[in-house]
Amino acid sequence: MPVNHAKFFDGYRQAFGRMKQETVTGIELLGRQLEADAQITSLQWAAYMLATVKHECADTWRPIVERGNRSYFDKYEANTKLGAGLGNKQPGDGWKYRGRGYVQITGLANYARLSKALGLAPEDNLVDKPDNALVPDIAYRIMSYGMRNGAFTGKKLSDYITDAKCDYRNARRIINGLDQAERIQGYAEAFEKILKASME
Repeated sequence: MPVNHAKFFDGYRQAFGRMKQETVTGIELLGRQLEADAQITSLQWAAYMLATVKHECADTWRPIVERGNRSYFDKYEANTKLGAGLGNKQPGDGWKYRGRGYVQITGLANYARLSKALGLAPEDNLVDKPDNALVPDIAYRIMSYGMRNGAFTGKKLSDYITDAKCDYRNARRIINGLDQAERIQGYAEAFEKILKASME
């Protein structure tokens, strides 16, 4: 899905305002990964993925670690209902397997499942090296695979965005229920317009 980068950034500035250089750099890196992804052939899928990263990464446009001090992540410890549901097993797993990446994967079970699904080499294994979820290439692969295959919540892009329909609001269920769904819908609608203008 080739995009005219100059037109894209012009459209981005019109929609969202001035950009810092690190924003440009982050979007360029993500955009190259998106353009090279043969599985993403829908402009609306791309728009929703961009909208998700804009929100999940707090406008940094790079993979980030879930924010909070260490005690905040006690809620993910193995002895809690939430932590057990995330597959955490040992004391400290709540902190070790806190959210990371473009889409904030959380919990030992998700780190293990996505390592296997992506066929990561031993040196890239997310269970042993969870910070590898912050490596942009791996973070992108996690996001693309997860959003296309329902690996995060059981919901996937094709449940909401097809040739026949486009439901950006409910597509939020792919990542996190309807949390901030309207905000991300607005981002996606803006990115759809930007991408269309960038491909003319």
